[in-house]
Amino acid sequence: MKILAIGDPHGNLKTLKKIPLNDVDLILITGDLGKADLARKRAFENIERKRKGLKKLKDSAKSIKSVHNEIHFSTINILKYLSKYAPVYTIQGNVGIPSISNVKKDNEKYNLNLKSTRKEINKIKDVTLIKNRLKMIEGLRIGFLEYFVDTNWVMDFKPSDYHKSLKKAKKQTNKAKKILERFKGVDILVCHQPPYGYLDKVSGKYGAPKKWRGKHAGSKVILNYIKEKQPRYVFCGHIHEGEGKAKIGKTEVYNLGVCGWKIVNV
Repeated sequence: MKILAIGDPHGNLKTLKKIPLNDVDLILITGDLGKADLARKRAFENIERKRKGLKKLKDSAKSIKSVHNEIHFSTINILKYLSKYAPVYTIQGNVGIPSISNVKKDNEKYNLNLKSTRKEINKIKDVTLIKNRLKMIEGLRIGFLEYFVDTNWVMDFKPSDYHKSLKKAKKQTNKAKKILERFKGVDILVCHQPPYGYLDKVSGKYGAPKKWRGKHAGSKVILNYIKEKQPRYVFCGHIHEGEGKAKIGKTEVYNLGVCGWKIVNV
């Protein structure tokens, strides 16, 4: 079976079109499908504003629509293109796809007519947006773990709302542990963030705040799972500047960055 794993596309269809797709049997994506330049810029601006003691930028109909449409249309274009070649399985990253109910709320609150990305994805043949599940595909055990905030990230990066973030992260981390326990052993793990200490060091290349740079942003939960269960392959993204390959015991870990790719025959 010829499997193509692709790192966070972020709407870069032009780059994806350079990837050899012929004769591929399965496509796996590490999350962050859509272009999110506006969302990222706004997030980093709010981090700086908090640091300076200023209020967050106020949402408006214009800002909500711009951020949503940038992510929505680029996401759909990516999936329509890739699914012409092979079945696609993708998780969510931190650039999440809004729930149907959240889109409805924004439409009502701001008098908008935003399209539901999830509904549109469901219409695309051979595309599966998969959430924290183990899938048997051609005899392979493939685990799909979507993005979560690990407690180690909160403790190391110390966001301004530290205690609130830590409380939320504890719930997400415990949930991730239970999901991985349920997976037991897998042949392939598809996750968003890298394992802690491997291919996960933050730099200023993508505009991260200065106080983040040089720190490891990976997940200790994922690291511990890899050490214990030793999957054959782990495909991740999230820390784009960490793109590359690492070995943890017998496991080959690939941080595929932005639109990086790896073909494996299994």
